[in-house]
Amino acid sequence: MNPGAKRIRVASMNRNKINAVQEVFPSFRVEGTACKSGVREQPLSLDETIEGAIFRAKAVFEDCEYSVGIEDGIAPVPNTQSGYMNFCACAIYDGKRIYLGLAPAFEYPPKFTEKVLDGGVTISQAFVPATGKPNIGYEEGIIGWLTGGRMNRKDYTKLAVEMAKVQIDNAALYQK
Repeated sequence: MNPGAKRIRVASMNRNKINAVQEVFPSFRVEGTACKSGVREQPLSLDETIEGAIFRAKAVFEDCEYSVGIEDGIAPVPNTQSGYMNFCACAIYDGKRIYLGLAPAFEYPPKFTEKVLDGGVTISQAFVPATGKPNIGYEEGIIGWLTGGRMNRKDYTKLAVEMAKVQIDNAALYQK
């Protein structure tokens, strides 16, 4: 890493999130910072998920070019088995404006979503009996477990970061 490189602060100490941002911004020095989301531990709507990502990004913006907030949550989606899908939201903040991106959505098996909705647990907690991994979000992620390793949490998160960066890469097209 170039010590003189521009800096990005990620509002998390989760290596999956930090590494996803580093891969999207390879010329930047990317650092994690512990940060609360400002929303429930398990967001239950797309609005709440995005709000958490924005809150995180704004909360850690200091002495950096960009700050990044990443939040996963479930949100109602019609015609799904459980009625919900997981979304990963990324908010990149430059001190003036927010650039948002989402990763593709996927559905958890209904019995796990029901545990979240009825039992007040996070999706990671709901999966512990099945995975045996209380820290799965810091490892391959539930997406890694569900796909048998074809997609892991870092790569899934990276998609949301890439989608948010589209606006930065095409700034002239997004000017009001």
